[in-house]
Amino acid sequence: MSLEAAHLPHPERRPSLIEFNCDAILFDMDNTVLDSTICNEGIMGRWAEKHGLDRDLVIQISHGRRTIDSIREAAPHLDAEEEAKEIDAEELVAREGIVEVPGAQRLLSKLKPHQWAVVTSASRALATFRMGCAGLPIPKVLISGDDVSKGKPDPEGYLKAASQLGVHPERCIVVEDSPAGILAGRRAGMNIVGVATTFAAEKLLGAQSIANFHDVAFHLKR
Repeated sequence: MSLEAAHLPHPERRPSLIEFNCDAILFDMDNTVLDSTICNEGIMGRWAEKHGLDRDLVIQISHGRRTIDSIREAAPHLDAEEEAKEIDAEELVAREGIVEVPGAQRLLSKLKPHQWAVVTSASRALATFRMGCAGLPIPKVLISGDDVSKGKPDPEGYLKAASQLGVHPERCIVVEDSPAGILAGRRAGMNIVGVATTFAAEKLLGAQSIANFHDVAFHLKR
């Protein structure tokens, strides 16, 4: 089964596609299939300023990681669980600027339930909320920050997703926008596609990268 991620121009003007063969695609969520930059940076930036922390550093630390893990690194003197609850509550009502990454909706809508999963550092409630805001389908297999004992860059989430899909890790493609997520996928023994949304391509740890889903075609074997 071959899936191109978007309608492309006439073949004579068609740009070169990056092509991948796999049995399943495991997507990160924020700034991978949907753009939540405005929400994420606004909420984490305000939290940093409230506590007298370096705003840019806190935002940088938080990319691709569970909120509680980001707080523990940025402000070990605070009660991470209580702070995370406050941030989570704010995130669940913030929808400003949440849209699909170009080509994501078309790609996801063509995938069969056993061919894909979302592995996100967000809570399950937030993942469902944001996927809905962006008009994206909810996968049958969704591994959230609630479902793991260790967040990215630990591979636990990606390994759980592969197991639930019944796919060997080496036959999975991980699609990620952050170094923490790329490391998680690599540590799970999976192949990586970087999405250059949050970070420039040269910051994605050598992963082959795309700007959005117009640039890629996946050939699924199951």
